[in-house]
Order: sequence, then structure tokens, then C-alpha cells
Amino acid sequence: MTAQIIDGVALSASIREQIAQRAAALTAAGRRPGLAVVLVGEDPASQVYVRNKVSACEKAGFKSELHRMPADTTQAALLAKVDELNKDSSIHGILVQLPLPAHLSSHDVIEAIASEKDVDGFHVSNAGLLMTGKPLFRPCTPYGVMKMLELTGINLRGAEAVVIGASNIVGKPQAMLLLQAGATVTLCNSKTKDLKAHCQRADVLVVATGRAKMITGDMIKPGAVVIDVGINRMDDGKLCGDVDFDSAKEVAAWITPVPGGVGPMTITMLLQNTLEAVERSEVAS
Repeated sequence: MTAQIIDGVALSASIREQIAQRAAALTAAGRRPGLAVVLVGEDPASQVYVRNKVSACEKAGFKSELHRMPADTTQAALLAKVDELNKDSSIHGILVQLPLPAHLSSHDVIEAIASEKDVDGFHVSNAGLLMTGKPLFRPCTPYGVMKMLELTGINLRGAEAVVIGASNIVGKPQAMLLLQAGATVTLCNSKTKDLKAHCQRADVLVVATGRAKMITGDMIKPGAVVIDVGINRMDDGKLCGDVDFDSAKEVAAWITPVPGGVGPMTITMLLQNTLEAVERSEVAS
């Protein structure tokens, strides 16, 4: 068996075409979608991520603002910038790029973003709404994973789903979304005993650990769907995921590559969330 590839680049391109059409209609009606990104410091990886987000916004016809702040920015200055963007009616989504410099409180900054502009879906009120099954915004990476599964035609009702990694950004919301889709979900963390046994019973395996090639083919149930959220740079400069792709693809039925899998979908769902924020504000007004 050789797994079929879930092509995140192709899927995201199709979704972005639809987003661009909806954005054009909103712009014609005088409601151009606006996304503001705040970047603190000079972290190289963050700069790449932000550049990709800004480029995607511009290509979709969104208003895009990038607010750069120095690494020694104070908490008060950053909160003041967030407050300014909260009050700007032309901005429908606010994203503060993480991680922040160590002297800044990510929690306090995220909580300062107006929940109706929290297109990352990290605000505590949005996390709570997700828990109740009525999310305002779904966090972008888990949302992208769900969209990939949907567009690939994978039936989650009654499926055994295992999520490896219990972060607030990916693992926990991913488990909630899979549960809402009808799957039976196991959420594994760094203390989980016999991780291999959990993996081997998964019909759908989502891996988000930040450890390169941690999950190997012998840990995967034959015919499983494997979603690799991780992205790691090896010593030779090449990128790889948290799954050992070469061995896993010989066992799985479906698998996402790294790069070109979940990554493009994350940015696409950021655009989707921003678009939903505009359309929701239209209804509210």
C-alpha cells in the first residue's frame, strides 16, 4: 500500500479562489475585509510566517496591515497597539504573531484582542465557545485539518481519532473539533504511556509534537489517515514533519506531506476566519 497524498497546496488554492470572490463582493459593497498583523522583534521564522500571511491577504483582495514593533517593546505599548486596532472599524481581524519576546505576556495580549476580531481563535471566550460546540472562530490549524478531511471525503463519524500533542493552539482544539464531527477521540501528551498502542488503533492520526519524525510507520494502523501538523528543519536544511513520511506512506491510506500539507491550509483558514468576521459584523450592524 502507498498512501494517497492530501495536497494542502491544491486544496488551499481552491478555497482561496472562493474567498477572493466573497471578498470582492464585500469590497464592492463597501466592506473590504481587513486583517492586521502585529510582529514584535526579529525572529526569522516569525518573519517568514508573517510575510506569507500578508501576501495571502493581498492576493485575496483583503486590506492588509503589518505593524512591526521592536523586540524591546513594553507590554503597555503592545497593549496600546492592540487597543488601537480594536477600535479601527476597517480592521476585522487582529493577529499578534507568536512567540512573543520572553518579557511579554502572550496570555494578556491575546485576551486584549476583541473576541470578535480574534481570528486566530485563541481568546479565552472563543476557546470556551469551541468547547460548547458553538465556536465563533476555530483556531486556524485545526480548522484547516478539518477542512482537509472534509474535502478528501473522509468520514469521521464513529472513527477512532488520536491526537498527539495537547497544546492550546493545535492539540486541544483539534480534539474538540474531531469530537464534534462524531469521532471518538484520544488526546495524547508527553506523559502518555505506550504511545505506540494508541497510534496503532487510530483510524485518523493527527500529530503535532514538534519532534522531527517521531511517528514511524510501525506505529500506524494500516489504512489510517495521517495528518502531520509538525514542521522541523533538519541539519541538512531540509524540512520534515513529526511523522517519518517515507515509512508512514507505506502503511497509511492517506497522508499529508511536509511541506505542502497542513501549512498552506492554516493561512487559508486565517483568511476564512477574517472573512467570517466581516460577514458577521454585517449582520450585527
